[in-house]
Amino acid sequence: MKAVKNGVLGLVATGLVCGASAVTYLSPEYMAVAPDGKTMYVTAATSGKLLVFDLAGAKVAGEWALKSDPSGVAVAKDGTVYVTGGGADGVLLKVGAGGKILAKVETGHTPMSPVVSQDGATVYVLNRFNNNVSVVDAAKMKVAATVNVLREPHAAVLGAGGKLLFVANHLPLCRATDDVVAASVSVIDTAANKVVKNVMLPNGSTGVRGIGATPDGKFIYVTHTFGRYQLPTTQLERGWMNTAGLSVFNGETGDYINTALLDDVDLGAANPWGVAVSPDGKNLVVAHAGTREISIIDREAFHARLEKAAKNEKVTEVTKSAADVPNDLSFLVTIRRRVKLNGDGPRGVAVVGGSVYAALYYADALAEVKLGDAVAKSNLIALGAAVDLAKDRVRRGEMLWNDGSMCFQQWQSCASCHPDGRMDGLNWDLVNDGIGNPKQTKNMVYSYLTPPTMVTGIRADMQTCNRKGMTHIQFVVRPEEDAVCIDQYVMSLKPVPSPYLVGGSLSKNAKKGEKLFKKAGCAECHPASKDGPKGERLFTNLKKYNLELGVGNEEGREFDTTTLVETWRTAPYLYDGRALTMEDVLTTCNPKDTHGSTKNLKPDEIKALAEYILSF
Repeated sequence: MKAVKNGVLGLVATGLVCGASAVTYLSPEYMAVAPDGKTMYVTAATSGKLLVFDLAGAKVAGEWALKSDPSGVAVAKDGTVYVTGGGADGVLLKVGAGGKILAKVETGHTPMSPVVSQDGATVYVLNRFNNNVSVVDAAKMKVAATVNVLREPHAAVLGAGGKLLFVANHLPLCRATDDVVAASVSVIDTAANKVVKNVMLPNGSTGVRGIGATPDGKFIYVTHTFGRYQLPTTQLERGWMNTAGLSVFNGETGDYINTALLDDVDLGAANPWGVAVSPDGKNLVVAHAGTREISIIDREAFHARLEKAAKNEKVTEVTKSAADVPNDLSFLVTIRRRVKLNGDGPRGVAVVGGSVYAALYYADALAEVKLGDAVAKSNLIALGAAVDLAKDRVRRGEMLWNDGSMCFQQWQSCASCHPDGRMDGLNWDLVNDGIGNPKQTKNMVYSYLTPPTMVTGIRADMQTCNRKGMTHIQFVVRPEEDAVCIDQYVMSLKPVPSPYLVGGSLSKNAKKGEKLFKKAGCAECHPASKDGPKGERLFTNLKKYNLELGVGNEEGREFDTTTLVETWRTAPYLYDGRALTMEDVLTTCNPKDTHGSTKNLKPDEIKALAEYILSF
């Protein structure tokens, strides 16, 4: 471990590592419009503020200081504002006039996307890392029920009449070796507070970020990355690796209708995020976080094409049936406008009157686009001080990590496969170690402290990996300064506290698992010592082993001993994602007892051991 420490110190000496930025950015992310249409509330995700935006004056009219960074906002019909925030100690805030906090309720780990019922009596809060939804009594500000969903709920919206709540799960809950691997939408019956169906998106769908509805709730729209992971990563043209998906649901029944592509034949529209429908229902708007754009779609024409395809009638040269739509890069031609925005990182979108507003996360600004203009143009509205990312390598690196416009034909960004610097749940057949041997996407947290990188350790370190990624995954040559900035962003990533912790400490069952961790020999390869330069616990001895886990082309291969940090959020497990749970890793996927001596452990001991491993 001494070599690792010296390597990191060397990077510090050459200026390649920096700490937290001295600048406090606003990072506008989500928006909610007041019932009177005069005010819009904007979350400032990294400043602990909610911005009050005067729509008529096109300016910030006030800033409401919160005790935590906001992660979502909603407004009831009576004007009451609800804000989520707090990370692992998640809360829902009820905010009145002037930003006065009227009440708060603890919800769960990383609450997001509050949704207010039509009568204002209930607020639904998504607890991302608890994989559930809190049903909050708005009057009492108490959690009345909790509904389990699938994996990392990220956005939600009510369907027709408020009878169904559609919850977009961010990542797949599948083995990566399954025939179909995709994220799902959970549909909740709001009267019974239970999931009535989980609808899987098309194969390869992941990175689900946004969800929106028509004003009457009859149609629901979901944005996501659409990975073509079954193919070797030898090219990018025509969406060979990643495309941008817009999936449509029936807001009355919860049924899936179809998925269209937001890209063009030779120009990708990477990382779609927010989605909204104009109040008159005529326009469907999508923010493309990776390409600094919005798409404005003629919604009626879009549905006319979907209906025609459903009848097995020819729509385009590609689409002659409903099954053809998800592979048709020309499906939106002539009915969609792509509008370039003059700022980085559009995420949330809102349509107010005749204008579209997009929150520009990295520009600390809003972009406004007039729907009625024959030639749509973007107007930049600053929300705070001017941002100069050239002076902040970490922040610029984060922007570049999420920037699909730096990729050949804009098909993807680093975040397409590593959302939030983590992983997408898919196996990818990268050509760095041959073809026909797909492997799991890895979490980037502490990757700079645990060389070598890649599952087989084929890259010497994180820095090499980032540069090879530009060349062989994004198919571009970029200035070295870009790579340095990306390095610094990756090195700035910090692990999120595990939802398995109780009050920040190991649970009683996990403490039992800690003893079993040593007994089973896990600690030999995954030592719990503090090995990082700042006392980080890395849980790896940095060695490679052949544990007889390789299959097919990988039989007999040695694999890198991965860190166990954030293992709780990186399923599925093993190099090919064949293990859905940690219990699978310790039992059914360890038939020869080479990956820890676990065959003699009782079921309750396996559970305790798994809980300990998932607590880091």
